[in-house]
Amino acid sequence: MRMVLFRRLLGDVLRAQRVERGMTLREVSAQARVSLGYISEIERGQKEASSELLASLCGALDVPLSSVLRSVSDAVALEEALSAATPIVPRPAAASAAAGRSRDDVVASAA
Repeated sequence: MRMVLFRRLLGDVLRAQRVERGMTLREVSAQARVSLGYISEIERGQKEASSELLASLCGALDVPLSSVLRSVSDAVALEEALSAATPIVPRPAAASAAAGRSRDDVVASAA
């Protein structure tokens, strides 16, 4: 599990909580006393959120931290199940080159 995935899922959950409560980023920013830009980056999964920051955001959203973490945990479990069910198979680039076709030809013939 990559950390980027966790950050993205945490941001998704926080955004969903904010939208569910009908709050704007500006309102959460003012109540949590955190910059609007930083909250936006957290919601997009671009920045890490410390435990103190999470507590402040949860307070502003009036949602228990345990509820947010439970939702993130459920989302991680779903992602794990999906990735286990559909393994990623690498594209056989060597086989198409051996057949005398370029990568573009292979893509074009599949369309």
